[in-house]
Amino acid sequence: MDTTAPQARVKTGTPAMLIAARIARYVVGIVFIFSGLIKLNDPVGTQIKFEEYFEVFAQDVPLLHDFFMALVPFTLAMSVLFCAAEVVLGVALLVSYRPRLISWLLFFLIIFFTFLTFYSAYFNRVTDCGCFGDAIKLKPWTSFGKDVVLTVLILFIIGHRNRMRARKTGWIVGLTIVLTLGLGIYAIEFLSPLDLLPYAVGKSIPAQMKPSEPLRYKYVLEKGGKEYEFEQYPSDPSYKFKEMVLVNENAKPKITDYRVWNDEGDFTQQTFEGKKLFIILKDVNDFDPGSIPAIRSLVKDLQGSAVSPYFLTSVSDDEIKAFRKEFQLENVPYYKSDATVLKTIMRSNPGTWLLNDGVVKGKWHYNTTPDAADVLELVKQ
Repeated sequence: MDTTAPQARVKTGTPAMLIAARIARYVVGIVFIFSGLIKLNDPVGTQIKFEEYFEVFAQDVPLLHDFFMALVPFTLAMSVLFCAAEVVLGVALLVSYRPRLISWLLFFLIIFFTFLTFYSAYFNRVTDCGCFGDAIKLKPWTSFGKDVVLTVLILFIIGHRNRMRARKTGWIVGLTIVLTLGLGIYAIEFLSPLDLLPYAVGKSIPAQMKPSEPLRYKYVLEKGGKEYEFEQYPSDPSYKFKEMVLVNENAKPKITDYRVWNDEGDFTQQTFEGKKLFIILKDVNDFDPGSIPAIRSLVKDLQGSAVSPYFLTSVSDDEIKAFRKEFQLENVPYYKSDATVLKTIMRSNPGTWLLNDGVVKGKWHYNTTPDAADVLELVKQ
């Protein structure tokens, strides 16, 4: 009886552990594929996040300042490669391609991500890790917790890697590499296939600058060593205020930092009036000069029409004036806006952005600058 009992326990326990390992494999694979695809849809957004991390590390670790800043010019390539790696490793895990190697590669990748999310949460330096791009916004500690769970699941998979049978699925992994890199390159050259930003086509900018419903708060106060929550601030002075918490956080405005101005004052509301085509120029030192003739032709063909073209830029007055003169666009007025806002509106430099009474009607990469006829047709709709 004593010699057979342990064998019986192994037989009954092994299938359950195998099922658990299989479930862990599916969960990790799907999460990595989803995360990678969402970020590959907008690699420039992930590039911005990498730049933010490197700039923070350069400040926090002065000894390695030059090293981190030297990485900034390569952040776009890193963005595509890291995001593609997430998808490829997730697919490889699901199709059981070289499971021992893949499980270890996933482990090293999740350790890297866990470090980033812990750094963001503990030091409160990067408040949004960008783990799921703009599709799902996670708070720093939530992001870190997610990575801890994934680390545990991957360690569980590694513990059972010898029981995973390798399959001849290299062609699937190879095809995934081609498709993921293609998606990343397409998004860089022609904007995101799926625009998840608040400045996307069809979105109303002024509507998103308002709460979707009245904001409601609760008040956390302390009395006698105990915490109390109130919907209305109490009149009893014996309560000591601790914090005010927003209850319906989802009702907050989607856009809080959009502002447009020039030397004469604030023109934010004027951008929502009528039909306006904004030529967004974020940097006069890093753009494709070959894109300007198409933009100049568009501006010329829109003269006398219902659509008014403007520059929207974050560069200095001297820089934008010199730019307009050099490229024969001096007749186009310019407004200023925050650099971060412009990066969110437009992922290319330059790019064109069409508003009709504050509703986005069109958004184009400089590789796909539209004709005047296309612009005029859109504002009729």
